Amino acid sequence: MSDMVIACYRPKPGKDVELLELMKTHLPVLREEGLVGDSPSLCGKAKDGTIVEVFCWKSQEAIDSAHSNPQVLAMWGRYAEVCDYIPVADVAGAKNLFSGLEPVDLS
Repeated sequence: MSDMVIACYRPKPGKDVELLELMKTHLPVLREEGLVGDSPSLCGKAKDGTIVEVFCWKSQEAIDSAHSNPQVLAMWGRYAEVCDYIPVADVAGAKNLFSGLEPVDLS
């Protein structure tokens, strides 16, 4: 059974473009490592520039193994250079009944 997650990435100042480019590699890296299935992610940008991604890990075991996977750890290091992870509650507009996001194409 897969585990659906919402991940929120707030770009560091001047790093918006770099974050968007890195987002295009996120699921492919996880897929290559066998941690996610073939389902695409949904991705959108909040008014404050935060990127919100919804995707499914294969399992809790896949999530756990990501924390010791060299390829994933290297990717997360690149993310740390361009963004901060934030809780979904801190995304601009998250408190609205219907939180709007600008769709982001990761292809």
